[in-house]
Amino acid sequence: MGERCGWCGTDPLYVAYHDQEWGVPERDPRALYEKLVLDGFQAGLAWITILRKRANFRAAFDGFDPDVIAGWGEPDVVRLLGDAGIVRHRGKIEAAITNARAWQRIEADEGFSAFIWSAVDGVPVQARPATLADVPATSPQGDELSKRLKKAGFRFCGPTIVYAFAQAVGLVNDHVVGCPARERCAALA
Repeated sequence: MGERCGWCGTDPLYVAYHDQEWGVPERDPRALYEKLVLDGFQAGLAWITILRKRANFRAAFDGFDPDVIAGWGEPDVVRLLGDAGIVRHRGKIEAAITNARAWQRIEADEGFSAFIWSAVDGVPVQARPATLADVPATSPQGDELSKRLKKAGFRFCGPTIVYAFAQAVGLVNDHVVGCPARERCAALA
């Protein structure tokens, strides 16, 4: 067995996230919504910041139930802006609400999971980065998914955010060659 991907360092929370979640194919539409929203909140921050606040986010955002969040308005935005347990950014909070409404439309039309997974024809891309330096920040599939999400009404879903999301939810397996999590994720494809 090789060494795990170096980006997670030695922080136990980060290591557990890397070993148990990152790159594992996720097909649950609610979980996909949550991850996309959290990746939007990460913009300009380190993922570990979001990871440390994830339980607070889940509580503040009613378990990331898009059907609940879609009905929110200004009072909820104000409530969330006062919540020190999350990242308090008006644009990102408003985007979570807008994205919940877009999620509802997609879910009703074709299913959010099918929409997301169509970016890779339903099968995770098995990238083979030898080192962290070989892991790209974007990809053609991620760029196209970003465009489709924006067209569907999503915000905070640029190509870099969407590629990070794609890696996290297993659309692409970007664990470096030799990382013990690489083969586990590949086997779940």
